[in-house]
Amino acid sequence: MENAHILLVEDDIAQNELIASMLSAEGFIVTATTSVEEAIVALKANSQISLIFSDWKLGQLSGLNLLEFARSNNFPVGIVIATAYGSIDHAALAIEKGADDYLAKPFQRQELLLALAKANKANQLRLANQTLNSQLSQQDTMVELIGSAPCMQKVFQRIEKVASTSATVLISGESGTGKELAARALHKISPRKDSPFIAINCGAIPESIAEAELFGAKKGAFTGANQDKLGKFAAANGGTLFLDEVAELSPQLQTKLLRFLQEGVITPLGCHEEVAVDVRVIAASHKQLLAQVEEGLFREDLYYRLNVVPIHMPALRERTEDIGKLIHHFKTKFCQQYGSQEQQLSATTLKQLLSYSWPGNVRQLSNCIERYALLGDENELVESLNHNSQAATQSEQFVIPDEGIDWHQFERAILLQACKRAENNKTAAAKLLGLSYKAFLYRLEKHQI
Repeated sequence: MENAHILLVEDDIAQNELIASMLSAEGFIVTATTSVEEAIVALKANSQISLIFSDWKLGQLSGLNLLEFARSNNFPVGIVIATAYGSIDHAALAIEKGADDYLAKPFQRQELLLALAKANKANQLRLANQTLNSQLSQQDTMVELIGSAPCMQKVFQRIEKVASTSATVLISGESGTGKELAARALHKISPRKDSPFIAINCGAIPESIAEAELFGAKKGAFTGANQDKLGKFAAANGGTLFLDEVAELSPQLQTKLLRFLQEGVITPLGCHEEVAVDVRVIAASHKQLLAQVEEGLFREDLYYRLNVVPIHMPALRERTEDIGKLIHHFKTKFCQQYGSQEQQLSATTLKQLLSYSWPGNVRQLSNCIERYALLGDENELVESLNHNSQAATQSEQFVIPDEGIDWHQFERAILLQACKRAENNKTAAAKLLGLSYKAFLYRLEKHQI
């Protein structure tokens, strides 16, 4: 309790000076007052006060009045009440109203110090509980964003810092790291939380209807448009629009998105008037957008408009200390969801789960634990990890020869092989190489295939 700031309330001047002197000698910072009114003024004026030691009888008022004021206004202080009358009724009432301890006068110096130490400990526990409740509330707000690893704490801190603004956010990270969860958490603790949160995967919209899907369309704007269509931007008005896999947008849609970010207006398909909408944009991509810019696949000016506040979601292998917490979370969640009994994993299986690299990140872990919650088959859980490890090993079988390779020639040969195997079906060939359709076309053009 060294350097703790204590508010002393005693109307007997001699007693006040004696107790103040004793407490100062013990290392306390003392604010001495002689009435409830004076004590309330001091309490309001000094946020460093962490303890109150008050006499019961204080003129027209009492220490009980001060106690009730402090507790009803949630001042974070420990409180000890003293009475000269030795009344057990006073002591019981003080404890009932929220005092941490009481002293009957006359008291010894050691008794006073022990009572203050008890009150200080009780106050610290209250503050710790408040912090814990706040963290639990935040954890609930953060949906399934779970993690105590330093890299995840940085994510939480950044989300909290930018949530109150309308700044555009770009979330990067591998597939399965929880980019949409981060976007939802950001929305839920923002002033827009009561307005819509609309998520759309840009790579899953057919290019022929993507513009109408995002920006809306007037009746008759295209074949099949039998009525006005409300786009995602208009639907999210006042709220948040999450553009997942934003790198998949066509050049035309990139231009329209840039226009919105610059001017706050959209133009529905078939409409000649701009419409102002109030939407916060959060974009995400598992691709390196800067590399996409360098390859000519993504507009540089749009990249910088989106990347006002970057948030990077770390891969699960970068925060292995969180794997145990996530396993417990998903087990509890899915057992409750499916009404199955929660079972303990064996130490051997748990060790394998903790040491596995999780290339599919949190999504892969969730999927594995969900299957385990449904089937209760620990052997199948382990086998699925071994199967994935074998697949990963196969991808590492290619070894660069000592003399090196001609990358341009190598890439062209791979593209030709993919086209041949897919019988010139570009969509299938792109899938064989793990490329998006646009990236595949770009490489075909680059090699003049």
